[in-house]
Amino acid sequence: MNIVVGVTGGIAAYKSVQLVRLLIKAGHEVHVIPTEDALRFVGLPTWEAISRNPVTTSVHDDVAKVRHVALGQNAELVIVAPATANTIAKMTAGLADDLLGTTLLATKAPVVIAPAMHTEMWQHPATQANIATLRSRGVHIVGPDAGELTGGDSGPGRMVEPEALVDAAFAVLVPQDLDGVRVVISAGGTREPIDPVRYLGNRSSGRQGVALAAEAAARGASVTLVAANIAQDVLAAASGVRVVPVATARELQDAMADAAPTADVIIMAAAVADYRPATVSTSKLTKEDGVLERIDLLENDDVVAGLAAARVPGQTIVAFAAETDPDAAARRDRARRKRERKGVDLLAVNLANEEHGFEKADNAVEIIGQEGAVVGEAAGAKRVVAAAILDAVVGLRASR
Repeated sequence: MNIVVGVTGGIAAYKSVQLVRLLIKAGHEVHVIPTEDALRFVGLPTWEAISRNPVTTSVHDDVAKVRHVALGQNAELVIVAPATANTIAKMTAGLADDLLGTTLLATKAPVVIAPAMHTEMWQHPATQANIATLRSRGVHIVGPDAGELTGGDSGPGRMVEPEALVDAAFAVLVPQDLDGVRVVISAGGTREPIDPVRYLGNRSSGRQGVALAAEAAARGASVTLVAANIAQDVLAAASGVRVVPVATARELQDAMADAAPTADVIIMAAAVADYRPATVSTSKLTKEDGVLERIDLLENDDVVAGLAAARVPGQTIVAFAAETDPDAAARRDRARRKRERKGVDLLAVNLANEEHGFEKADNAVEIIGQEGAVVGEAAGAKRVVAAAILDAVVGLRASR
């Protein structure tokens, strides 16, 4: 996607370096347009290095390519962060005395702004009137947050964090292609107790499943998230989603079985333990007991295979397979066999290594569909991967 990031003259400009970095890592083409005042906070070489594109503030540069309107015309999304009170006022008045101003007037792309200023400036009637006017024109306002400001002040006016801004900006672009669709998603990692202090578990944080829930909800779906041992700060990204907390594989199986009959789409993103201890001690086991050297295990039921076997007509079921083999062809072959064995419609095979997968911000998947075809792939932030998986779900349901 072609994204323009406007940066204006506030101390929060330092946050926009991370914003641009996140967009680049997600695979987008980013053009940064700072104001002259913004360059007093973060220099031009930084913006060029992080965006990998030339940066200028002037309408008089690159005139032959009509850069002062071309950037706006070619943009698919425009983000202004931070948006100072001065810039908000100029946008409201339609002033175009620099490259950012002309770009904002020339674009038909969605515009998202992240206000950042002192509390008194944010609360001033002029600023509030300008914000209301911009909203009426379709500009999307994200924030500001309340918190610590420069000079020791505190209150509303703090620019939202880059990660939250990225999610909010892309939510603006989300199609409503799951409107009215009931989606059930499992996420996180199950824990099988050994005694009151120990368990068999895995490294899943639940972030990919939560990203799927947030993306599905943003696209209009009614979402139930069966959450296995997911931290509250991770769950916070899926606001507006019904959450059913579980701990063990059998609890997850029961929760999914309860939700499945009325679901249109089921996505099994949770990392479910294959085995559980045959017995669970009611007191902590010690080395002196001599029982920690051997723990007898029982195999858990295959939850997703059971859901596929009991599916209702028209239901779409998606499974995941985490693989560590660096050979993409070998991962693909195993995924094809697994999809057939489990009887699911789509299988997202994800590479789990030092950069992707468990406990990481990024993921990389290939989506295997009918007859083993690769029907989608994505790499980058987990919300980006979630969008690709749901695109495949929507495409499959449309083909039926």
